[in-house]
Amino acid sequence: MEKKKTVLLGVSGGIAAYKSASLASMLIKDGYDVEVLMTKNGENFISPIVFETLTGHKCLVDTFDRNFEFKVEHVAVAKKADAVIIAPATANIIAKLAHGIADDMLTTTVLACRTCPKLIAPAMNTEMYLNPVVQDNLEVLRKYGWQVIEPAEGHLACGDTGAGKMPEPEVLRQYIYQTLAYEKDMTGKKVLVTAGPTQEAIDPVRYITNHSSGKMGYAIARVCAARGAEVTLVTGQTALEKPLFAEVIPVVSAEDMYQAVVREAADADIVIKAAAVADYKPKHAAEHKMKKKDADLSIEMERTKDILAALGSSKRPGQFLCGFSMETENLIENSVKKLEKKNLDMIAANSLNTAGAGFQGDTNVVTLITKDSQIQLPLLSKEETAARIIDSIMECIEKRRGELK
Repeated sequence: MEKKKTVLLGVSGGIAAYKSASLASMLIKDGYDVEVLMTKNGENFISPIVFETLTGHKCLVDTFDRNFEFKVEHVAVAKKADAVIIAPATANIIAKLAHGIADDMLTTTVLACRTCPKLIAPAMNTEMYLNPVVQDNLEVLRKYGWQVIEPAEGHLACGDTGAGKMPEPEVLRQYIYQTLAYEKDMTGKKVLVTAGPTQEAIDPVRYITNHSSGKMGYAIARVCAARGAEVTLVTGQTALEKPLFAEVIPVVSAEDMYQAVVREAADADIVIKAAAVADYKPKHAAEHKMKKKDADLSIEMERTKDILAALGSSKRPGQFLCGFSMETENLIENSVKKLEKKNLDMIAANSLNTAGAGFQGDTNVVTLITKDSQIQLPLLSKEETAARIIDSIMECIEKRRGELK
């Protein structure tokens, strides 16, 4: 974020209010200024002191609190808001917000937040949530521009099982990230991202793979989505949580990835191929588990299809193609050759020999190479690296557009 942004967190009287403390803590760590507004009923589930300790701000509950310096407090707080999230949102608070009832500090303040993004996370008993009047009220909120975060399903505090659980704080955090982290400069763009390793079967038990964690590709997908793009992520098997705001296509082998990428690339404005695809695979995968023997084992290997070369050869006018290059020697020389040979617009080159770069870690050090420039980025987090890569891609696209005028 270029500047510190303010999130108004509204907490109403539901048992899930305890989760909101974790959400507030996460948002503070992410660099947001967090103002918490509670209903009187919310105080029955969690103390305002918890939020005051976490955020460093007075937790606002009483509209007529005389301890404040005199000013129209609810308007002053509303003017600060870059986004509002109500979590948990009871059926009562949903009904009030849907129909403009402002009878406490929370509803009065939110009613004054006319232009900023507003999100709401319903949390209640399943039968209450599914009641047509509650669903109608949620539809009214959607009509007025609210984003309704669908509740999770599971065991509820009342003992029932079904829809109505407030999503975990990490999920709500991702909604705030999607809303506020970046300007929406990629709105209207379709982006295809690949990530993770491929697995090439030796037999039903064993396979050949590599050390890719998928973190770089996932970071790129999240950043593109947060900047407004329509994102498709083709991913090999990873331990990462799938990005909420991207269409995710899971694959296993290089052949699977080839088929998915070739199919999806036709409509993409930007293709960013961050996956670590196997260059070779066993020529013959055994039908049954290969038993251990005293003799050594040799496996005949054959080339997999070159996805990046296929994309480069079929690249349509105006489409932007960015590849990745992982090297252990001659980083720039080998990457420039790859850029030219495969008809890429940009290549992000990194070396396993550079501290902080490479597989598994949370940081990277890359050089962005085009036919006209080489930009060495410093050691950055993978999300910061992703943002810088996207910045460079958007600059190249804008420059290309200017040259065509």
